[in-house]
Amino acid sequence: MALIDIINHKKLGLALSTGEIQEFAAAAADLNAPDYQLAALLMAIRLNGMDARETAELTLAMAHTGDMLSPDVGGVAADKHSTGGVGDTTTLILGPLVAACGGKVLKMSGRGLGHTGGTIDKLESIPGFQTELPEEEFLRITREVGCCVVGQTGELAPADKRLYALRDVTGTVDSIPLIASSIMSKKLAGGAQAIVLDVKCGSGALMKTREDSLLLARAMVDIGRRNGRRMSALITRMDEPLGRLVGNALEVREAIEILSGHVQGPLLKVALALGSRMLMLSGLADSAGQAEEALKQALQEGRGLLKLAQMIQAQGGDARVCEDTGLLPQAKHQKDLLAPASGWFSRMDTQQAGEAARMLGAGRWQKDDVIDPAVGYMMLKRLGDRVEAGEAMARLFYNDHTLLMQAEAALTGSFTLSPEPFSPAPWILAHIDQNGKETSLT
Repeated sequence: MALIDIINHKKLGLALSTGEIQEFAAAAADLNAPDYQLAALLMAIRLNGMDARETAELTLAMAHTGDMLSPDVGGVAADKHSTGGVGDTTTLILGPLVAACGGKVLKMSGRGLGHTGGTIDKLESIPGFQTELPEEEFLRITREVGCCVVGQTGELAPADKRLYALRDVTGTVDSIPLIASSIMSKKLAGGAQAIVLDVKCGSGALMKTREDSLLLARAMVDIGRRNGRRMSALITRMDEPLGRLVGNALEVREAIEILSGHVQGPLLKVALALGSRMLMLSGLADSAGQAEEALKQALQEGRGLLKLAQMIQAQGGDARVCEDTGLLPQAKHQKDLLAPASGWFSRMDTQQAGEAARMLGAGRWQKDDVIDPAVGYMMLKRLGDRVEAGEAMARLFYNDHTLLMQAEAALTGSFTLSPEPFSPAPWILAHIDQNGKETSLT
């Protein structure tokens, strides 16, 4: 079957057959297939869409272009995916807590190409931590410790890797079928049987509106259900950093502080909500309330912190960081960012705030850039807080004075102060169950 025929079918708004979809995925994984034809088909999909059957079949076809793991981890293999944000360190909290409650969390994550590092970059700020492990070792650690996080291999959904790069340069990023199939192809290939999704919504998210976030969540849940996975999704807001700390070693520090019982707040709240769904999908709890209580007990008893230390040690890292976060990379300098006027903290351009971290060196501009694990900032104010002129709103941690000024200007410009009080929305907006049913949580 020729690609030009498939392009013409989708150009006319027709649904692609199973065979056409499989041919498209195979061509994406074949370096001899021309980019221009793949790009044309991506644009036809962007303009004319795909139905639920097409989207699910494209996801599975892309997954099958590479390795398909069948993990034996001594229980239900569970995974969690976030659509991305700023200060989002839930994996390092919920993974150990779920493991402490008997769950088996195996996660393949990527390095960040954007305003901050990915989960792998955060973990690699721990001295000695290894994120590239043989598959047998990855599964052994998950089986014995209960959680393991490694980098994605090049053999995982290679068709998606090529299509992702093409979408970025052809104006086809904002297509829900393409976004959903990209994310879920890697999840299906990774072998997780239970998948919890954290779909972000707001100024720092891929999806800016609640409506688009719901569409994406439903699409991904439907893909998982059609392919025999246990699925659950939460819509959570991302119009300010989820955690107080933004940066790689800084976010590891906050995860440790939370698991130590020293810090509470929205990062813990969202992690508990996601973790509770993971326990339910794993068959380890009958309700979200029961699951959350089990996670809180593991937190209070220090079992989550112990699991994090065990995972770090098993992956070659220095587990002493769980007792002394001073062993993590430290920036040489810090500077407080002062409010220019008095008012209520009413809005934040969170994408711009994330870019401020990248300007300090916490993220990449190009794939081969080396990040600085020590830099970033601490938010000292939350949306809805009263701020007085000259009061510190954030604290920047930096190593390079030449990078500070642009980052400082970007972060300052991301804040909006208003004369009237402001009440932010709840952190968790809605839940999508296995059948795509929405429950509003606001």
